Amino acid sequence: MKYHIVQLGCQMNISDGERVQQVLEGMGFVPTDNEAEANLLGVIACSVRQKGIDKVYTMVNKWNKSKNNKNLITFVSGCVLPADREQFLKLFDMVFPMSDLPDFPNMIKQYGIVTPAGLQSLDEGLKDLKIAEPVSANPKELTLAPVEPITGQKQTSLLRPDAGIRDFWHISPKYGSGFEAYIPIQNGCNKFCTFCAVPYTRGREVSRPSSEIIGELKDLVNNGYKSITLLGQNVNSYGLDKKSDELSFAELLEEIGRFGDDSKRDFWVYFTSPHPRDMGDEVIEVIAKYKCLAKQIHIPVQSGDDSMLVRMNRKYSMEKYRGIIHSINRLIPQATIFTDIIVGFTGETEEEFENTRKIMEEFKYNMAYIAQYSPRPGAASSRWADDIPKDVKKERYHKLTEELMKHSLRYNNNLIGKELKVLVRGKDRKEGYLSALTEGKIIVRFASENESLIGEYALVKISSAVPFSTEGELVSIYEQSSSMAGSQA
Repeated sequence: MKYHIVQLGCQMNISDGERVQQVLEGMGFVPTDNEAEANLLGVIACSVRQKGIDKVYTMVNKWNKSKNNKNLITFVSGCVLPADREQFLKLFDMVFPMSDLPDFPNMIKQYGIVTPAGLQSLDEGLKDLKIAEPVSANPKELTLAPVEPITGQKQTSLLRPDAGIRDFWHISPKYGSGFEAYIPIQNGCNKFCTFCAVPYTRGREVSRPSSEIIGELKDLVNNGYKSITLLGQNVNSYGLDKKSDELSFAELLEEIGRFGDDSKRDFWVYFTSPHPRDMGDEVIEVIAKYKCLAKQIHIPVQSGDDSMLVRMNRKYSMEKYRGIIHSINRLIPQATIFTDIIVGFTGETEEEFENTRKIMEEFKYNMAYIAQYSPRPGAASSRWADDIPKDVKKERYHKLTEELMKHSLRYNNNLIGKELKVLVRGKDRKEGYLSALTEGKIIVRFASENESLIGEYALVKISSAVPFSTEGELVSIYEQSSSMAGSQA
């Protein structure tokens, strides 16, 4: 029997999907890229934007039509708002929060599916899976009732997004790459930004034990992984839910940095996403101190106007945010800086938008993920009027993009003539070229059809640049003992 999963949204959803694949393949299912061949179809959903949820509805309606011609089971998990969940219960065969993934085999078993691994004993087929025994949740933490296994009846109970998340982390993922990997370190969010649905889809902040994080990272590095990203909704609030019992985020990075120095192995560690409210100099100082901690920081700003930040409930001022950027520039001058921005949020005036454009000019971001605001049911701002016309949002989006392109091109032009260390990630869209990333996540393409370079470090001399990417010539395969030619990028 075959399965096909569609993963939507952020890197956290991709990481979650890797654990779903591990569970399914532990039951004997075989992956397929062709959904027409699949007996089990699933989607890891994203409620951040309506467009993502619309895709889910389109897919499941198509899948349900296919049931007229074949035996097919469907499921949905991931970031799902309660309102969408109630509708999904009518359309999907199984709906569950990601924290209930350890119980997925039992759900499938109780649904009446005979899996390849379960022909004799489902439990025997799963004996090698690293799934912890269920632990009882703290009743004080519960806000929604837990999911019940789905049988012939459509289930109608609400789901507790973060109950059982510790068991979920005990599932060893099926990594989607042999040289890049994601490690979840934290789940959920306590910030309640007015535009965001994450606290309602993933629950409150829960930190994964640091011993598990360090153990997974060491295993990855020892198996040759070269790019590792620590994931969480607010990574720099890591440990705050376990004060005095767990490391802080800066201390976690320090442990990783020490391991990197001691291991003598060559790898880059990234993290996403931090929240400016919890970002202090101690994190930046640790990144500056250790070679393996990548000199690239993604620090969402969302708006450059203090009044707008209050309406967004971001709980920091532009003075606070500006101090973070200044610390990065002072302590890690070679670092690239990425951000997130929303245009057209409820009530955004021309002056407020202009303040956002000004901070893009001031901070000269290497990359900004710019979103045109759309309300999400469940988020606080969904009760407010979406009063900025679509054409105004689009115009503001294009203005910020033009500003971003200007600074990206200027930065990339300064790389011309330099030899940079890059990690080759795959074939480029340009025929006969490979695509790579610098430590600062600047795209570099170079002429080569040698696919054995994928997953390796190389030295590339930059010869030309455009906004958001560069092109160069392969100098050599990077050897760990060779000197770091050129500056960081």
